Amino acid sequence: MAKATKPIKVKPAKVKPADKTKKKPGAKDKALKKKTALPLPGGMKVKPAKLPKRIRKAEARVLQPLSLSPIGADATILDRLWHTVEQRRLAGDIATSHSARLMARGTAKVVQKFGEEAVECIIEATMGNRDATVLESADVLYHLMVVWVDAGIRPAEVWAELARRQGISGIAEKAARPAGIIRAAGTTKLP
Repeated sequence: MAKATKPIKVKPAKVKPADKTKKKPGAKDKALKKKTALPLPGGMKVKPAKLPKRIRKAEARVLQPLSLSPIGADATILDRLWHTVEQRRLAGDIATSHSARLMARGTAKVVQKFGEEAVECIIEATMGNRDATVLESADVLYHLMVVWVDAGIRPAEVWAELARRQGISGIAEKAARPAGIIRAAGTTKLP
């Protein structure tokens, strides 16, 4: 035989009485709307809407002009960096070279480090930390050069691919990719 359960009592929400002070026309309607608002579960409090910190920081910051003061600070530095990493790989001195040590640990470790640096860069950019994003971007580019050296890719190959894509719409370029790439990616979102 089933036991009879007692009905659950629900307490009505407490409503604060309206101010007795004089109000502008239409203020009564606003007060009524506040009174009729549904109570939040578990006594949760409503905080006024506030923009996320990263947006407030971005709005407060004035875009700083790039300072290109270091001599030799242009895109050719990537070619020089690739050559340095390649020399470190060939020398194989894991005691003194971070690049050689990283590549000696294998491709999986090389790409893991690249991924870590990319995520750190994304986080800093999302947070609106301009200076930290510059630093993390340099880390990403360095680790990308290590990936290229480890994979046997020369910068000129990537530059040629970028030149090939110049003037081509990104949408058209993605649509022209072979179906095998889309199948390998496991998504139909690429095209």
